[in-house]
Amino acid sequence: MTMTYHQPRSREEAVALLAADPSARVLAGGTDLIVQMRSGRAAPGAIVDIKRISAMQAVQGGDQGFTIGAAMPCTGLKLSADLCAAWPGVVEAANLIGSVQVRNRATMAGNLCNASPAADAVPALIAAGASALVVGPQGERLVPVESIPAGPGKTNLQPGEFIAELRLPPRPAGGGDAYLRATPRTEMDIAIVGAGVALVIDASGTCTAARVALGAVAPTAILVPEAGAALLGTKVDDAAMEAMAAAVRAVCRPIDDKRGTAAYRTHMAGVLARRAASIALARAKGEQA
Repeated sequence: MTMTYHQPRSREEAVALLAADPSARVLAGGTDLIVQMRSGRAAPGAIVDIKRISAMQAVQGGDQGFTIGAAMPCTGLKLSADLCAAWPGVVEAANLIGSVQVRNRATMAGNLCNASPAADAVPALIAAGASALVVGPQGERLVPVESIPAGPGKTNLQPGEFIAELRLPPRPAGGGDAYLRATPRTEMDIAIVGAGVALVIDASGTCTAARVALGAVAPTAILVPEAGAALLGTKVDDAAMEAMAAAVRAVCRPIDDKRGTAAYRTHMAGVLARRAASIALARAKGEQA
């Protein structure tokens, strides 16, 4: 089978190429797609490499927040001091993926579209309230990140659609975020549980907004509104933390395998959520974390 390689210079050209061949696949970093092709799990008739499209490998910040091109490598995120200061949990999560060599190619958009329940960047993005700009034959639409994955290896993207950029809101005053994961090994491993937390406190130290997201405990990364609600109106003290952890454990439906039992994953989800919330709180207070 012959495979065609394309390097479009605009979103419109990319959309046309994807529409012309339903088997075509988008290439950003390629760290998942190339592995799938080599293993025989994917055999696209065409590859549409989006890296030559303007702003696809850029981070842009402003009053409306941050725009991250879909082909921006994870290590490249660390070059944006403003992004690191505003959303350190997101940048840290992206830079837990694979090895340094992998992260020099891998992208957060690709991590999202690969739709692994254990994707590290996704819970952090969900907690931060990120959205994805999806482009396709029907135009553009802005989609909350938590609505992109449909199940392991599946997304809710329609035929011919791809993610052009990820958008993060501006960091609110008194805001902080964090992401933590548990892995059997310290490096080069896949999370058996991941937890992302973003919260906001006012001048009195009372929590006024909170989002908690989990990875690897369900078929997709999930937002847990009940966990965020447990922190609202509190000083994020021990009682609030335990209520938040209980809400987290209540929604966990993890797999049970040799890497971790379902009971262990469920317990650790609560532990990691508490630890991530503590880091997010410290950052919200302007403390070192």
